[in-house]
Amino acid sequence: MKVYETNEIKNIALVGSKGSGKTTLAEAMLYECGVIKRRGTVEAGNTVCDYFPVEKEYGYSVFSTIFYAEFLNKKLNVIDCPGSDDFVGNAITAMNVTDTAVIVIDGQYGVEVGTQNIFRVTEQEKKPVIFAINQLDGEKCDYDNVMHQLREVFGSRVVPIQFPIECGPNFNSMIDVLLMKKYSWGPDGGVPTISEVPAEYMEKAKEMQQVLVEAAAENDETLMDKYFENGTLTEDEMRAGIRKGLVDRSIYPVFCVSALKDMGVRRMMEFLGNVVPFVEDMPVPVDAEMNEVKPDSNGPVSLFVFKTTVEPHIGEVSYFKVMSGTLKAGADLVNIDKGSKERLAQIFCTCGQLRTPVDELKAGDIGATVKMKDVKTGNTLNEKGFESRYDFIRYPDPKFSRAIKPENEADAEKLSEILTRMHEEDPTWVVVQSKELKQTIVSGQGEFHLRTLKWRIENNDKLNVTFSEPRIPYRETITKAARADYRHKKQSGGAGQFGEVHLIIEPYVEGMPKPETYRFGNQEYKMNVKDTQEIPLEWGGKLVIHNCIVGGAIDARFIPAIVKGIMDRMEQGPLTGSYARDVQVCVYDGKMHPVDSNEISFRLAARHAFSEAFRNANPKILEPVYDVDVLVPADKMGDVMSDLQSRRAIIMGMSSDKGFEKISAKVPLKEMSSYSTALSSITGGRSSFTMKFASYELVPGDVQDKLLKAYEASNADED
Repeated sequence: MKVYETNEIKNIALVGSKGSGKTTLAEAMLYECGVIKRRGTVEAGNTVCDYFPVEKEYGYSVFSTIFYAEFLNKKLNVIDCPGSDDFVGNAITAMNVTDTAVIVIDGQYGVEVGTQNIFRVTEQEKKPVIFAINQLDGEKCDYDNVMHQLREVFGSRVVPIQFPIECGPNFNSMIDVLLMKKYSWGPDGGVPTISEVPAEYMEKAKEMQQVLVEAAAENDETLMDKYFENGTLTEDEMRAGIRKGLVDRSIYPVFCVSALKDMGVRRMMEFLGNVVPFVEDMPVPVDAEMNEVKPDSNGPVSLFVFKTTVEPHIGEVSYFKVMSGTLKAGADLVNIDKGSKERLAQIFCTCGQLRTPVDELKAGDIGATVKMKDVKTGNTLNEKGFESRYDFIRYPDPKFSRAIKPENEADAEKLSEILTRMHEEDPTWVVVQSKELKQTIVSGQGEFHLRTLKWRIENNDKLNVTFSEPRIPYRETITKAARADYRHKKQSGGAGQFGEVHLIIEPYVEGMPKPETYRFGNQEYKMNVKDTQEIPLEWGGKLVIHNCIVGGAIDARFIPAIVKGIMDRMEQGPLTGSYARDVQVCVYDGKMHPVDSNEISFRLAARHAFSEAFRNANPKILEPVYDVDVLVPADKMGDVMSDLQSRRAIIMGMSSDKGFEKISAKVPLKEMSSYSTALSSITGGRSSFTMKFASYELVPGDVQDKLLKAYEASNADED
């Protein structure tokens, strides 16, 4: 295989909604450039890109797949990404290591929520966008309607390069307004017949070409001058203008394809090879310290590992982008993140699971290696002396969580190792060993995302696991002041135990003044604050303890033990065993014994006194509430609203967002447990949502009663 220079390499992400035909398009691209001799199908499970067993089981992409195409003396590195919102992490990764996004549109459904979601990623990463309207041979395809949607949602920057003569099962020809030619295909697609534009389509073609010429000229003053002078541009001038427009995102070209019939694919690849930006045309990447790292093949060798997988009979495969320098097989590099040395004995270019050994890869290229010692997704490998490190991929917050445990408790350690490895493969699988909930929590982008994780553990690692709803991290607090005292006394021969603590608690609010006087019944308690401890709690909120003891009723050396006793109960609230928060405590009196008083005595006395006061302070349970934004088609708005309201949601607002409706609400976490599954069911997978922690709020009285009864029942079972 030829060694491609940086100015011969183009990196492309193939993205779009689920079912838009990306994998079928990838198969046609591979066929057109001669990598494969026969096109596979998703249904038959023999495509280059969907080769993992789980993908064959489910019938669509779960992982991103890297392949290359040698075309027009260029090397096109393409990453085919899953379309499901559950696997959006793959698309985000791909958009960070490629330079152009080809967003595939299903010609039968047009712009979908998934289309908008991936377009937002291209906006964040400032990457060029090309739209490919696929499935023009579909029964329900309406090209004009799809173009209307694209312009309505993405604006006037959407400029068609082609238009079909007829859509639906009879689709077999189109007009290319960049070349001003008609392309026609036989029943089997493949190589087109190219002819002049028929007279009946000439006027429409010229109008569309004029729009394209103007869009190309806008991106370059020299081209604009030529356009005003000559009224048009040459084909090469148009290509140069479109390339500039792609880089600054002022033009989104639109292509027509039928990936299944291999119609229009070669023409789109010609555009990718001739027009889309090279690696060196794009803005220079920066490292974690915001220093520019130019894709210079003569610079220091630097790699970013953006993906790792474990494949049968091979082991770990690491995929990387050469950020700088020329990587040669056998190179010794340093893992900047871990300080370890790694030898890349072999390097490959990949097409799915097919690997072609190469001797070297230049800056900007994408490759793979196997069996490195200690390299994980997100690591940087550099030649000795070069310190740049890359940390530019930001993943979305998880939206779906489950508690996981092995069916056999003896396999707990093995499961932990597997989950750690799988998070390293896909960082959007988040694993937390929750001390608070006493559960291992796995989180992801949706129910199918976690179902895939479970499938892999059970089928690849042969370890049976169970999922359950995770416990909710409730909080406990108080709503009024209360007083209590407790004497701990124990005598069993020899030195005994004695400690007595009197305290007052009340709700804590940031900025509240120090206490002076409390009244309970007919008795008044005056506080003389000698010392204050403010303890920010790991789980949120504060505990504030005032030492108001006068006359040496309790020796100062026992105060830390009293604080520990109070913290014991803050860590396991009296109502449901949840963490407590936002409490102010005044320790104002007590008693001690000259012989029997010790730290454990005062710790136990403080614990019991605090528990009693807490129960008398009108305690309430707080629940985590999340800000939830749902993007939904207008025709499903009512159904989604009704479902949210059944989940105790408070609707905060509604707005339109480029053809879809956006609902903003505050929803208790308890009610979001299976929301991704429910939303997909209600809208046929045409919606998406995001959720972010907002605050802790009081639970309604009926919910609190249920929680208290459930806690009492669980304690009774344990007893």
